[in-house]
Amino acid sequence: MGKVAEIVLQMRNNPQNVRFADLCVVCDYYFGTARQKGSSPRIYKTPWQGDPRINIQNDKGKAKAYQVKQALKAIEILEVNHGTKK
Repeated sequence: MGKVAEIVLQMRNNPQNVRFADLCVVCDYYFGTARQKGSSPRIYKTPWQGDPRINIQNDKGKAKAYQVKQALKAIEILEVNHGTKK
């Protein structure tokens, strides 16, 4: 969990400067394996319907800032509403 917690802290502090690989590690940890890995985008299943969807794309090795923010929002919903604090 230590590495994931560090990445999440970095994501919260600066969502514009997150490596795509780091975002994948966080999403794999919280949401399980991506539905689609081979090509862009990677899509993660959430335990609820609708937004925020977890759909991330590689942009020259970096994650897109708005997708980082969506992932953070989904993690917050997961922890608060579904009692999953990892």
